[in-house]
Amino acid sequence: MFTMTWDHPYRRRGRKRLIPLLVAAIQMIGVTFASHFPANQAPATPRSLDLLAYALLAGSALAMWLVHVRVELALGVVTALTATYLALGYPWGPFFLAFLFMLILAVVLGRQLSAALTAAAGYALFVWLTARRGIDPLSWHSLVAAVVIVGVLLFAQVVRANRDRIVEQRRRRAGDERLRMAREVHDVVAHHISLINVQAGVALHLLDDDPEQARTALAAIKQASRDTLRELRQTLGVLRGVDEQAPRSPAPSLDRLDELVERFATAGLRVDVHVTGRPRPLPTAVDLAAYRIVQESLTNVHRHAGVDSAEVTVGYDTDEIVLDITDRGRGGDAAEGNGLSGIRERAASLGGTVAVGPRPEGGFTVCAVLPTGGDS
Repeated sequence: MFTMTWDHPYRRRGRKRLIPLLVAAIQMIGVTFASHFPANQAPATPRSLDLLAYALLAGSALAMWLVHVRVELALGVVTALTATYLALGYPWGPFFLAFLFMLILAVVLGRQLSAALTAAAGYALFVWLTARRGIDPLSWHSLVAAVVIVGVLLFAQVVRANRDRIVEQRRRRAGDERLRMAREVHDVVAHHISLINVQAGVALHLLDDDPEQARTALAAIKQASRDTLRELRQTLGVLRGVDEQAPRSPAPSLDRLDELVERFATAGLRVDVHVTGRPRPLPTAVDLAAYRIVQESLTNVHRHAGVDSAEVTVGYDTDEIVLDITDRGRGGDAAEGNGLSGIRERAASLGGTVAVGPRPEGGFTVCAVLPTGGDS
């Protein structure tokens, strides 16, 4: 079931735009709170917070928005404003959060070198400016700052790797879905157009000599074209993610094999169906794949084999279903026609196997084995 979520990307983008505001608030509130604890400040008496201090705290966070212009520009402005706050001797506290967030953002966006160079420059500025405030460059302040910066860079790299993995998975799923839909459209169109083509030829041939038989062929064309449009609407509706109304007919499955056989009989191909084992409900994906494999195999027989009959055997085993479609036609390259690659792909996507080839006694066979996951 598809759900319309057209506004979701905008909501996500809106949340991202709130991050600088949140960081600005944390920096200003945190520094204000920390300024009331002189024991936690540097040895030099800190400069009292004023309008400029709050402007630097807010500006360093809001400058993160410059990432939409250029990542390096945002890195430089955030670093400069943070260093200016420290150089002017304002109270300590979480005044560096915007700087750390900007390093993470740069790495996630693929600017690892720029982030590393900025981190090194920021650390050097921190050591130099704290030394001017009377703090030993080798004190625990410098050690903690180095550990925090390195830890933030490593964390950002892990986030980026995970993001890349998720993006690749989404891209792979989208590719698989496009391939599945392409197979579905091909099977629908190839099958019905093949029947329409044959019936159109019959109607043209009999139009003058046997109008009643021509009428029957035209009725079959009408039904086949209606089925084609209906299945294409369903397939394209799923592709668009539109589900305003439920499908008006059941999805293709082995339960509808009799309807498929009747359509081929109308087109002049007699199909004998044999079922072995105990029939049972199948997983939806397996049921659809089985139906499409039989459909495509019979379409190939109808178009390439040059015969008027075929056999279909459906075998239910404990944890698999075996499909065997056989004809006594020309075999060889004529039967190795369109759609066999799609049959192989369908089976492979479910962990199944397909064997195709000419028969020693003549004709051609397609044998597909699809796992069903045990008894249902």
